[in-house]
Amino acid sequence: MAYSAGDTILIDQYNTFLNGTTAGNYGINHIIGTGTGNLGMGQTTLGTAVNTGEIITAAQWNSLFSAMDNLANHTNVALAVSTRQRTAGEIIAVVASLNSDLQTLASSVQGGCVNATALTTGSPTNSLTTGVWDTSHIAEYTYTFTGGDQARWFFNAGGKLRISFANTQQNSTGLDTVVTVLMNNIGNFDIGATVSTCSGNMNDDSSEGDSNQAGSAAGPNPNVDGRTLGYYDLTTEYSTLLDYYESSGTYDYSYDGLVSIRVEAKTNAAHGDGRGNNGNVITVRVSLLNADLGYTKGGNYPRIAGTIDYDGKRSQIKENSCGPTTISFNTRYPNNSEGLSTNLGAPTVAKVAASYTEDTSTSATPNRTTTSI
Repeated sequence: MAYSAGDTILIDQYNTFLNGTTAGNYGINHIIGTGTGNLGMGQTTLGTAVNTGEIITAAQWNSLFSAMDNLANHTNVALAVSTRQRTAGEIIAVVASLNSDLQTLASSVQGGCVNATALTTGSPTNSLTTGVWDTSHIAEYTYTFTGGDQARWFFNAGGKLRISFANTQQNSTGLDTVVTVLMNNIGNFDIGATVSTCSGNMNDDSSEGDSNQAGSAAGPNPNVDGRTLGYYDLTTEYSTLLDYYESSGTYDYSYDGLVSIRVEAKTNAAHGDGRGNNGNVITVRVSLLNADLGYTKGGNYPRIAGTIDYDGKRSQIKENSCGPTTISFNTRYPNNSEGLSTNLGAPTVAKVAASYTEDTSTSATPNRTTTSI
């Protein structure tokens, strides 16, 4: 129902502001409390509904306005209604936009509170290679929540699963240089409720020189950009959230299109609490990959130090080794510094498997060895 200044607010209408559960009429308790699906944040709800014949008190209005203010502070959403505290007998003259504001807050939560800044970065769990690699560094880790509700609340309130990268030898070889550029361009990769984001600029080629650019989904190259996917989009099979690779590298005809960073994620079956969660165990697999394997793209030249001529161009071939590298698994969990009544704890992070593969041969014949870490 649309309100105008001077209209009488009926008890059932106030109760809808409090406890509404249908689209277009979501109440504050459904938005911040247990909720279902992409609504609900596990926060303290307001008191019971008003009964027929009772008067809606100033204190009850003020509780509603305070809850809306707190949620607006957390989501960084601007409200149209003045939510200042009222006194007994005062006319509520601004209810025309009250329901609209509630639905705006609901939409922000449904999107995963993407503008929330009250987030705490946890302590990372690291997958660190104990040596260099030339083929891959692959790490698979789980994020486990205590239940489906806890997973929903975490993501609904703006929580993120964070992946980050580091290379201790940033420019020792051609492969080191390319991998480091890709890592820096991605920055922090965050998996949210409905989208995934990176803090870097994946179209930035400035760190490689005028003619060098890392691939992105906007270009003609066949890599995968799944950043439109988040927690609620995952299935029990791996989805590729990012496959980001060198499209025109410093070492042309050597690493062009063959070095990539891939992020995949999947969920377990929906948790049994039955309130629209998408599982409570999220598995993330991150792969640093080099498909060159010691040969130039388009020609079977052995891996050597120095330069060769190919199609009339000078192409530098440097030994295929990278690292040691680190893949970090972390969280950004919602805290109560900007409106929430309680912190939403981080999930438990645990290793499923991790390894790196290198060529340990001292001859022209490769001998690739995989080491678990």
